[in-house]
Amino acid sequence: MSEILVLYYSRHGAVRKMANLVARGAESVSNVQSRVRTVPAVSTVSEAAQDTIPEQGDPYVTVEDLERCDGLALGSPTRFGNMAAPLKYFLDSTSGLWLSGSLSGKPAAVFTSTSSLHGGQESTLLSMMLPLFHHGMVLVGLPYSESALLRTTTGGTPYGATHVAGPRSDRPISGDEQELCIALGQRLAILAGALPAR
Repeated sequence: MSEILVLYYSRHGAVRKMANLVARGAESVSNVQSRVRTVPAVSTVSEAAQDTIPEQGDPYVTVEDLERCDGLALGSPTRFGNMAAPLKYFLDSTSGLWLSGSLSGKPAAVFTSTSSLHGGQESTLLSMMLPLFHHGMVLVGLPYSESALLRTTTGGTPYGATHVAGPRSDRPISGDEQELCIALGQRLAILAGALPAR
């Protein structure tokens, strides 16, 4: 049984919904289970600390979750064309995995949500890919053979699944965006099953 870790940060809920769609896509592949995890918010007060268990929603990720997964889907809202600080903060804590090579050779995929169509979706996806490349992971995108990528008028890129949430973060995930999230999870799970065990 392969395990896909779907790790995300979400402020208004859109990326969380995308994470669940990616997980659904991964679990549509036989012998695959998904584990959905999030990261705590980062406080602007340096002495503040989050509880170790969230009040609601998905559990917080641990480095062990990352180490034992067979594939990783990473999701974040866009912050000025970059991944959100809470996700970056967690990734910055994974140097032990980098030193041991624990993630090397594992497949990974990325997804994001923005307020506007040209709000930095592709640069955010690329920013999330950088630490994954440093970990030696194999990046999975969305090919144009996914018909939703050709017809979408909302989100969707060959770099990964995207969503346009609108300036108030209240736009629902479109049918094409849903289809691309599910397809991304499926592609990730298929590749996790095809690559040799590490």
